[in-house]
Amino acid sequence: MKYIECLREGERINEIYLCKVKQSALTKAGKPYESLILQDKTGTLDAKIWEPGSVGIDEFDALDYIAVMGDITSFQGNLQLNVKRVRKVQLDEYDPRDYLPVSTRDLQEMYQELTALIATLENTYLKRLLNSFFDDKEFEKRFKFHSAAKTVHHGFVGGLLEHTLSVAKHCDYFASVYPMLNRDLIVAAAIFHDIGKLEELSTFPENDYTDEGQLLGHIIIGTEMVGEHIREIPDFPKGLANELKHCILAHHGELEFGSPKKPALAEALALSFADNVDAKMETIREIFANVPANNQEWQGYNRLLESNIRRSGKE
Repeated sequence: MKYIECLREGERINEIYLCKVKQSALTKAGKPYESLILQDKTGTLDAKIWEPGSVGIDEFDALDYIAVMGDITSFQGNLQLNVKRVRKVQLDEYDPRDYLPVSTRDLQEMYQELTALIATLENTYLKRLLNSFFDDKEFEKRFKFHSAAKTVHHGFVGGLLEHTLSVAKHCDYFASVYPMLNRDLIVAAAIFHDIGKLEELSTFPENDYTDEGQLLGHIIIGTEMVGEHIREIPDFPKGLANELKHCILAHHGELEFGSPKKPALAEALALSFADNVDAKMETIREIFANVPANNQEWQGYNRLLESNIRRSGKE
């Protein structure tokens, strides 16, 4: 496969890409054409179908994977594909990992690390609750593939798993440094804190907010998901259930950041710090991923960080 970042003007290609956007339009002369944005894991490419009804132009929709044959041209300084032939491809013709942003870490290794952390918990109710989710193979498949956000941080395949594991490890460390923290509670809450993202965001390649996500948000959704499983466990302590739910409800730390409750437990406060640290450090990592290691230029104002940032010096 030839990735988009490797394409050059003057080439004729015959490749499979994800059609991220498809729009019908008219030229200045009133002639219909199709405007596309094609995507793989390295970037996007503007494409045009100037003869939509011609032979070799098959039917397809946005978010379909398509095989395109055409010529790479340049328009206003950017590469553009002049599509000659196109068809929708079958599932066995492509690997989604070639077309979507994916965690740089191994998904199976991260999932095993997360389940190993669950195994260290001593509270039988919390461990049973966690296993009711993470021992389910269908849940495992969804959790590994899902993102943790649409755009802000961890917005890639495996992002939810990577973020959850990182936050849980931070909380495990906090519990070792601050003995007043209930380790089982804070680690369980960390693992559950963003579970509602599974319903708040649609799956790739769309990765956009669902109706449920828009109306309720992942914090409420996640609390309800955990509550449903708690009700299936006989004699689950009510006080423990409320403390766990509170940690989930308060994990954004402040009402203005979307938390229905402010932290009222030490574990909830520590969880909000861990979540905030990982989100912001990942935001910086994603900014620096496209900046050469020796580049110390200011990268511009970032909304999440509320600051203009740059790399530190090596001296």
